[in-house]
Amino acid sequence: MAEKLICNNKKAYHDYFIEEKFEAGMVLQGTEVKSLRAGKANLNDSFMQIRGGEAFLHNLNISPYDFGNRQNHLPDRNRKLLLHKREIVRLFIRIREQGYSAIPLRLYFKDGLVKVEVGLAKGKKLYDKREDLKKKDSQREISQVMKSRNRE
Repeated sequence: MAEKLICNNKKAYHDYFIEEKFEAGMVLQGTEVKSLRAGKANLNDSFMQIRGGEAFLHNLNISPYDFGNRQNHLPDRNRKLLLHKREIVRLFIRIREQGYSAIPLRLYFKDGLVKVEVGLAKGKKLYDKREDLKKKDSQREISQVMKSRNRE
């Protein structure tokens, strides 16, 4: 079960509290897979939406394949996600009734297949973001002090 990371959505961890994670496959065209193997994807500002009992990923930017000529794909097209029906229903209920968002966290290859990790997330307020930054700064300072003590 070797995983090769294509891209990460670091901004999602800054802007949201991630409560639950799901793994989903994606329906892709041939040149999209080749472009992903080259690492040309961007998850920023992308989101998942459920329509008609199916899950779709919006605003995922996969750059056109350099050697794709006329068979190339559209970079910003909506892509269908492959989830079990019970997972889709569960996500739909949580999104509609409880005010959650479905945000893609990372895109990766798993056993030769492209997978996306979708997080069920709740938005952070500005003061929550500030607290996280303070915690991160204090952890960084502590680790630097520990490193300097180990060197002595």
